[in-house]
Amino acid sequence: MTMIEIKNLRFAYNKKANVYDDLNLTFKENCIYGLLGKNGMGKSTLLYLISGLLSPQSGRLLVDGKQPNKRTPDFLSDIYLVPEEFDLPKMSLKQFTQYHKDFYPNFSFEQLKRCLRDFELAEDLDLKALSLGDKKKVFMSFALASGTKILLMDEPTNGLDIPSKSLFRKVIAGSMSEDRILVISTHQVHDVESLLDHIVILDHQKVLFNASIADITARYDFKYRHQSEQSEGVLYAEPALQGNAVITPHHENDEETPLNLELFFNAITKGALNEHV
Repeated sequence: MTMIEIKNLRFAYNKKANVYDDLNLTFKENCIYGLLGKNGMGKSTLLYLISGLLSPQSGRLLVDGKQPNKRTPDFLSDIYLVPEEFDLPKMSLKQFTQYHKDFYPNFSFEQLKRCLRDFELAEDLDLKALSLGDKKKVFMSFALASGTKILLMDEPTNGLDIPSKSLFRKVIAGSMSEDRILVISTHQVHDVESLLDHIVILDHQKVLFNASIADITARYDFKYRHQSEQSEGVLYAEPALQGNAVITPHHENDEETPLNLELFFNAITKGALNEHV
């Protein structure tokens, strides 16, 4: 089973403050994780640690039993990181693919073509002539086609227009396999909430919340109430165009409601659900 194991991990960029102190997390295969948190909570740092670009000061971090910071060929051939900011070389996509595909034993040309088609992009692209949004779509297409078991994406929908965000969800949903772990770090929760199986919320060196979407919707209902309605049973509320967006306990005979991830994130980070999670 593909797995990322993090135990008692500590990491700091300098001696003044730790980014993580005694961090414990597990990521398992056949799951899309949403990695959430306010600015400066270490979301990107965690992706760089998992990919081996950074090394922990102490603790254990294993990806399929391998230490990422050793950057061994067999480890690197099974992990792909799409950072928030990147640049592509001045060459054609065909050249880029020919130069890089051999690093990934499970690379699929068919998958690449399918992703490009779903993103409504041609196959004979000149990378230097692309817009930022199209560069991101090409890079994500190659990452998905790489066939790696571990796929990390940092703010993947930044730079995408509204139609492209919808295409992104279609591409991701059609590219998951049972042995793959996908971790998406994002602030744009509306862009990805329909994709996620599990969310992890980071806050000040610790995991603030860690649960599956199924567990959340089994425990809470997400509704809109008119401002004149009573607030009885409401655990958290925010003003909305429809009145108030509210979180209430889910009862056994109630129909489950779709997750409002932004509302839930705000409730968790403000401590409104501390007695209930």
